[in-house]
Amino acid sequence: MRVAMIGTGYVGLVSGTCFADFGHIVTCIDKDASKIDALNKGEIPIYEPGLQELVAKNVAEERLFFSTDAEEAVKGADAVFIAVGTPTRRGDGHADLTYVYAAAEEIATLIDGFTVVVTKSTVPVGTGDEVEAIIRKTRPDADFAVVSNPEFLREGAAIEDFKRPDRVVVGTDSGKAVDVMRELYRPLYLNETPILVTKRRTSELIKYAANAFLAVKITFINEIADLCEKVGGNVQEVSRGIGLDNRIGSKFLHAGPGYGGSCFPKDTLALSKIAADAESGLKIVDSVIEVNAARKKKMADKVIDFMGGDVDGKTIALLGLAFKPNTDDMREAPSIDIVQKLQAAGAKIRAFDPASMEEAAKLMQDVMFCDGPYHAIEGADAIVIVTEWDQFRALDLERVKSLVKTPKVADLRNIYTPVYMAEAGFDYTSVGRSY
Repeated sequence: MRVAMIGTGYVGLVSGTCFADFGHIVTCIDKDASKIDALNKGEIPIYEPGLQELVAKNVAEERLFFSTDAEEAVKGADAVFIAVGTPTRRGDGHADLTYVYAAAEEIATLIDGFTVVVTKSTVPVGTGDEVEAIIRKTRPDADFAVVSNPEFLREGAAIEDFKRPDRVVVGTDSGKAVDVMRELYRPLYLNETPILVTKRRTSELIKYAANAFLAVKITFINEIADLCEKVGGNVQEVSRGIGLDNRIGSKFLHAGPGYGGSCFPKDTLALSKIAADAESGLKIVDSVIEVNAARKKKMADKVIDFMGGDVDGKTIALLGLAFKPNTDDMREAPSIDIVQKLQAAGAKIRAFDPASMEEAAKLMQDVMFCDGPYHAIEGADAIVIVTEWDQFRALDLERVKSLVKTPKVADLRNIYTPVYMAEAGFDYTSVGRSY
């Protein structure tokens, strides 16, 4: 099949590349000529393990193309995906749909023959109706169907998630559109992937509800971690104890400095606004947003308390800056709030992250970005582990002790154990563990 993917951001590039790897002919389209030039040279604008190799393979096999010109790709497409950004609108928290609607207007002028127009971007309930109205107004004679097909990609594991998903959600009333979508995802039949066909508005809501529920799990276990510290419990054992219950499950029950990234902060806020507009408030989601925002700052307080209540003039080494490992995404990363608060208290910050320092430099002032973890901890009064990259999990602790001023580690991801660190001669604190 022939696919046009409007937008070469994270979702568009990963989805387009994986569809090409399924055997479809895919053209990824973007208005940014410099980005398209870079992609045609094999330069990938995002950090995602395995993506560069997969792009190169499918370009070489002439299934994947990049262009600024949508006309040819859209005219010949069986399906046109809208995968543009839907950032939080300044001032009110609603999703900004400017790019989605602009894409719909352009698509309307170009489609030829029956075409499935698919919203892959995360959009509020009812957006598909508006996309359909825009196309119908521009081209009353057009033969098309608008489908909601939300993405469920985890940064750092996006290719695996696309090729081996838990489910594929298709929102439409059109039988012809369902047939096209089933053919697009036909390779997944081998894995017996469930394809859930729903009404379009239901499909749009599924994405927000899924992300909000996962954010609830993260925030819940973070609050349980705080309780563990007060009463002498161990949050990791609590997580295991409740996660073994099949009704709960073990995923997203890892205590830490709070969630960040491109999805959870934006989508929980957007869902809250959708609910408020519908006069059906979501108090749980509203609380999650509030608690998570406060938690990031609370982690800086934890470090300051660990340092005896005073970090003025002290050097603190941060290991990890991205909101999670295997990505360079700094959007809403806990490290931003932690750095700001530590600096406001007078601390000097040295930092290292394997992928995100270029992005971090755009968001952080007066931070010394280092060449590696051992460079970062040189002369530090304390080490703070913010992101659980694999290379931080087995540091040479004897070497670490020889480089720091004082052997103090605040482990905000619980990648070491208190007993192990005590035996290694470190003053150590972690999240939600008293033993």
